[in-house]
Amino acid sequence: MEIHLAPETETQLQHLAASQGKKPAQVAEETLARVLQRQAEFIGGVQRGIEASRRGDVISHDEVVARIDRLFQS
Repeated sequence: MEIHLAPETETQLQHLAASQGKKPAQVAEETLARVLQRQAEFIGGVQRGIEASRRGDVISHDEVVARIDRLFQS
């Protein structure tokens, strides 16, 4: 696979790779793998939320606010 980067992005990648003592391709692959993993986790979370909503397993807006308030009071 070949990916074309904007010149500015390629320069940033080269600087980052050099600062880590790695090749730009290695840094690019590691970074892309992390982004894809986070995207998959986000999609999974959204799907779990949709399923919970369909089951009626939800709480009111007021309860959400109350829980957040309690978190910040601790």
